[in-house]
Amino acid sequence: MGMVMAVSFTRYGRLYYLDPGSHTFRVGDRVLVPTDAGPEVAECVWAPQWVSEDIGGLPVCAGPATEEHLARDEANRRRRAEGRSIAKRLIRKHGLPMKVIGVDFLDADNVFKVYFSAPHRVDFRALVRDLARSIKARVELRQVGPRDEARLQGGIGPCGRDLCCATFLKDFEPVSVRMAKDQDLPVNPLRIAGACGRLMCCLKYEHPLYVQAHQEMPRLGERVETPEGPGQVVARNVPSDTVTVRLNGGGRCSCPSASVCSPRKQHDAMYGDERP
Repeated sequence: MGMVMAVSFTRYGRLYYLDPGSHTFRVGDRVLVPTDAGPEVAECVWAPQWVSEDIGGLPVCAGPATEEHLARDEANRRRRAEGRSIAKRLIRKHGLPMKVIGVDFLDADNVFKVYFSAPHRVDFRALVRDLARSIKARVELRQVGPRDEARLQGGIGPCGRDLCCATFLKDFEPVSVRMAKDQDLPVNPLRIAGACGRLMCCLKYEHPLYVQAHQEMPRLGERVETPEGPGQVVARNVPSDTVTVRLNGGGRCSCPSASVCSPRKQHDAMYGDERP
């Protein structure tokens, strides 16, 4: 067993997991997170607690943030806001088809990293020179795709919750239209696309369950025997593990897939419907 805590650098932003070490924190405390550029200030959103799994390799929290760290963090926030404002103004001045998504500032190296989206490749060499001259720092511009744009900006998904990519997802896994078809979802871009305009990442969450269910449940159109008589399968509900059967004598019935599954019925006929 080990102890784990979760922190976020921005309110409702992506979660990062740490080993609290010997420290005890409460939700809302400002703590120090070790990074490549030195310790950074973050907010505790999940107090340290024991977990059953033996989780190793997590970075160890550097302790509570002091007044000096908080002042440095606030100064860096103002510098990022200033850099974002100047970048937007110079982009309009140069007439470039770019949209500023996020700005990061490394005060130790005096480096601004500006993340932007664009419909195609952009020649921003003149922009970098003017931007570096205006904010008196080294500037790096990085173009991001639609999924990374949604991750950096955040937002609310079709489910009404914060975007998965902006909260807990670490990597983008491939998602295909086939997954939507396997889950009997309408292949309509407006219904299966996320805030980024690409297929929703959550299509992958339950896909293995549907694949297994389609292998075990009777197929659509298959003739089956139900407790209410013979009929034909016309619909399947994977989450509830039930099938809808159109009865030969008229009407429909909804029953558990196990009650119309031939292997299960053969098992019950041989060994009885006994439960251990």
